[in-house]
Amino acid sequence: MSNAQSLTSPPISVPAMTLVTLGGAFNMRNVSPFCLKIEMLLQSLNISFDLAEQPDPRKAPKGKLPYLEVDGKTLPDSELITEYLNDLTGGAVYAGLTNQQQAYGVALARLTEDHLYWIMVASRWLDDNWWPNVVDGFFHIAPALIRPLAAGAARRQVRQTYELQGLGRHSISEQRGFAERDLQALEYAVEGQDFLFGDTPNIFDFTVAGVMSGIYDNQPPTWLTQMAQNYSKLQAYTERVQEHTGIYGRK
Repeated sequence: MSNAQSLTSPPISVPAMTLVTLGGAFNMRNVSPFCLKIEMLLQSLNISFDLAEQPDPRKAPKGKLPYLEVDGKTLPDSELITEYLNDLTGGAVYAGLTNQQQAYGVALARLTEDHLYWIMVASRWLDDNWWPNVVDGFFHIAPALIRPLAAGAARRQVRQTYELQGLGRHSISEQRGFAERDLQALEYAVEGQDFLFGDTPNIFDFTVAGVMSGIYDNQPPTWLTQMAQNYSKLQAYTERVQEHTGIYGRK
């Protein structure tokens, strides 16, 4: 486990915290954008915390990562953790943002995490050419004899979830069209400015950059990576957010 370092101001006095994340794969130090978002947020708030990994999401509360261990309690879900940290710091998470900016930020967060994220997942899990990387990245710890069964069962669950979400009911060309429109919207949103709402990044920047780092930096590139590379302003923005916090998705 590692301890986050101070950025600019003295650490906020808070209970001991451990952020439990999914860990790495595909040349990513942190393969989950939700985990990366909270790591960036804790760092930006200058809150001291430890990092731990749980490679099996089934063992996490609600079957989701990250979760935060604090004061003998376990807080699941990145958005619930965000709200807890906002309360803990007296509103520091959204400090300086107008109501309109918060509304715009929430809309971008929903686009990124509830739509584009699932296309990213599909570009890894449901592309037959890329699928072997998922097996190697996520199921290498399983015994060789049961690895194909475990991986296949997980893939079927991802496919079913993608169908229930709605995107999985579309053809690959239609999914590519959805992805193009998402990426273009994000490029327009960050165009002409360092960060979304000022000179420093905030929770909504961490949300967008968390997903985009996974798209840009997973190796080998997926079809979505190749598409996203056409959006150079969005890629430069993603780098700025990571550089500012010192927290990177990639190794």
